[in-house]
Amino acid sequence: MRTRITWGRALAWIVLWLFVLATVLPFYWMLRTAFSDNQALAAQSFSLLPADFTLGPFKRVFGLATPEEALAEGGSGASLSFWLYLRNSLVVATAVTVGQVLFSSMAAYAFARLSWPGRDAWFAVFLGALLVPPIFTSLPNFLTIKSLGLLNTLPGIMLPSLFMTPFAIFFMRQFFLGIPKEIDEAAMIDGAKPWRIFFRIILPISAAPVTTLGILTFINTWNEYFWPLLVGQTEESKVLTVALGVFRSQTPQGAPDWAGLMAASLVAALPIVILYAVFGRRVINSIGFSGIK
Repeated sequence: MRTRITWGRALAWIVLWLFVLATVLPFYWMLRTAFSDNQALAAQSFSLLPADFTLGPFKRVFGLATPEEALAEGGSGASLSFWLYLRNSLVVATAVTVGQVLFSSMAAYAFARLSWPGRDAWFAVFLGALLVPPIFTSLPNFLTIKSLGLLNTLPGIMLPSLFMTPFAIFFMRQFFLGIPKEIDEAAMIDGAKPWRIFFRIILPISAAPVTTLGILTFINTWNEYFWPLLVGQTEESKVLTVALGVFRSQTPQGAPDWAGLMAASLVAALPIVILYAVFGRRVINSIGFSGIK
């Protein structure tokens, strides 16, 4: 049967494609600028194709261009320790992801499967923490990190979100509630303790939501800007998002190196794009299964 085309349906499709265009266009413009010569961007600002196509911006980002070559193409000529910043971002995002998934899953198991006094009240407190904007906790966290002597260190960047977050606990608890409790009871009859039940039975069953939570945590940590900027000011403690801000502030000839900045942003976003392209459907399915709307 042919689908009947109505004015309402046509209008809905037009609005949908406008939203898609508005979402994709900034990424295309970033890609177009990344392959452009920085000095030619002003003259060809309305062109949809790269202005004087070149790989110079990527060479400047990776440190493959000499200062003379960078200045000739409109760059600053300053060195960018891209690989150091990339390593720091990978270390921070990986450590936070592993720690948060592990400890949040343990807390969610306690809230979903174990019976203890005040369990529901404490869970309500954790849910209430979802309503607190992160900016409100930045100052107390900063003072704590300063008191511990962890300013300008990678552990100082990781610590506030290393163990657990209210969202992660809620996410995993929703899945654990859907697992039949008869599994726990059968394991207890065989002499298994809660620790063994969690690590040998519940956690393997929950591979899909654990993977989803890991992906979401990695993406959020990778994209974090304000907290790493607040805590990590030295060259050795800067992550990639903060380093891009420094790259932006380098203004040769009175104008930022837009081509180099877009090339660096593209390289920084590429791991996340690939990660979500591979596991995007699993993320959506797990979120729907967990009852999050």
